[in-house]
Amino acid sequence: MSAAAAGTWKLGDKEVNRIGYGAMRLTGNGMAGNSDGPPIDRDHAVRLLRRAVDRGVNHIDTASFYFSPLRSANELINRALSSGQDDVVVVTKVGPGRDPSGEWHAMARPDRLRGQVEENLRQLGRDHLDVVNLRRNGPDMPSVAEHFGALAELREAGLIRHLGLSNVRPEHVAEARAIAPVVCVQNSYGLDWRRADDSGLVDLCGELGIAFVPFFAVAGLRREAAAGQERDDRVRAVARAHAATPAQVRLAWTLHRGPHVLAIPGTSDPAHLDENIAAAALRLTPEEMELLGAPVADGP
Repeated sequence: MSAAAAGTWKLGDKEVNRIGYGAMRLTGNGMAGNSDGPPIDRDHAVRLLRRAVDRGVNHIDTASFYFSPLRSANELINRALSSGQDDVVVVTKVGPGRDPSGEWHAMARPDRLRGQVEENLRQLGRDHLDVVNLRRNGPDMPSVAEHFGALAELREAGLIRHLGLSNVRPEHVAEARAIAPVVCVQNSYGLDWRRADDSGLVDLCGELGIAFVPFFAVAGLRREAAAGQERDDRVRAVARAHAATPAQVRLAWTLHRGPHVLAIPGTSDPAHLDENIAAAALRLTPEEMELLGAPVADGP
């Protein structure tokens, strides 16, 4: 079992396996800051990250705002990778921010992005960041030019190697590429949420040689919620045919969308981690892809 079974993609200047790992769940809370549950055991989290790397995961997604009262995703990654896995690409994001209590700030001004970049550097224990995604603040941020330009300056200064975008539309990709190269686009996308198909963003990234990195590819509309029972009869049927789990089918469907599509499923459960990585080897037939990709009544 290896993440390499899904093939590779060049993310910036490094080849990465197309099955990666999203670190949000490592802290015991979701993006909304719902950190009322018990903190995840630190040693368990470090072992989980090292287990992922041992199984070929060399692309980890994180952010400085992935934290709960006693845990920080960046600091856990720093500890897990301290033995010198230089081939692991760590991708972080800036733009939003949270204060120590977990409350969200408004979108950072362009001149505040350097502070967020330096915060990620400190937490990760690095002198430069592999990839930094500018996380757009939805409809309140019609243009990314000024913010992306500020990050491009930090790239020129050597603090960042490569730049990407998150939560964007096709026009934002064009806007950013006029300023500096874009190596990845990270948006919510999966069987239950296909706005990136409707907008043409997934295919656009493939045409431009940009990695498309969906988040919530398994959880879909449940977002940060715990995994629930699979409700889609088509997913269950395909899973039975392959002796696979519904989550594996959802990941495989996402990866089959194109060689430029990377997956970053997150979990704090070692068994689920192994299942996610095993999805790299799951091959769906064209008929199964057509079945899963077809719209459903009252569906998204």
